[in-house]
Amino acid sequence: MTLSRGARWLLRGAMALGLAFIYVPLAIVLTNSFNADRTFAWPPPRWTTDWWVRAWENAGAREALWTSVRAGIGATAVALLLGTLVAFAVQRYRFFGRDAVSLLVVLPIALPGIVTGIALDTAFRSVIEPLGVGKGLFSVIVGHATFCVVVVYNNVLARLRRLGGNLEEASADLGADTLQTFRYVTFPLLRSALFAGGLLAFALSFDEIIVTTFTAGPGVQTLPIWIFNNLFRPNQAPVINVVAAVLIVLSIVPIYLAQRLSDTAAGGRL
Repeated sequence: MTLSRGARWLLRGAMALGLAFIYVPLAIVLTNSFNADRTFAWPPPRWTTDWWVRAWENAGAREALWTSVRAGIGATAVALLLGTLVAFAVQRYRFFGRDAVSLLVVLPIALPGIVTGIALDTAFRSVIEPLGVGKGLFSVIVGHATFCVVVVYNNVLARLRRLGGNLEEASADLGADTLQTFRYVTFPLLRSALFAGGLLAFALSFDEIIVTTFTAGPGVQTLPIWIFNNLFRPNQAPVINVVAAVLIVLSIVPIYLAQRLSDTAAGGRL
């Protein structure tokens, strides 16, 4: 497709405008985390790192960060296990309702978060709690896993479709059993897809707030929930900017690594 010079400049301008709309507010948050003025006067009259020190010394922020990390690790582990198993079942076998299973796995990430949250809250109150399991960190992990499974499933399914079954069949012809074939052939080829899917799943879980609001029990507060609860407290505003800046960095790193892994695998270097 050949575009005129004016059309190319128009597309470039639209792209720049869209990127500015997304990233300029993030840059302002990062800048304000070093702004010495409590009212965030612009441009900043002077710079300071005091807010970063206070954020680190804030026990509530540290506890919320650790809760988010634990929830993210738990949800990622569940997503890696279930997403991988379902991807193998859908890609490697033919059975009645296979397309329906694939749709049901992908559906949670397309549903509004508030719908998923209400459904999970109802399920825990009416089914799980009568069995003696109350809402807490476990319920948060389950809630996050419902949509984290999707990214792992999509990554593994796409890789399995590209690989086909020729290498596994060759391994079986050479005398390897199922476990040996998975260990020496299948898993090394899937490793980057699993790592990329796990990174994306952790990033999704780490900054999730809507589903967490409905599934977190008393005393369970993830970092996004902590930010929301302290957002309108004047004394906490500078600290919130620091925590938000940290979240921006922590969200960029896994997504960047996952993208690099996907590009490298697509180029045939893994």
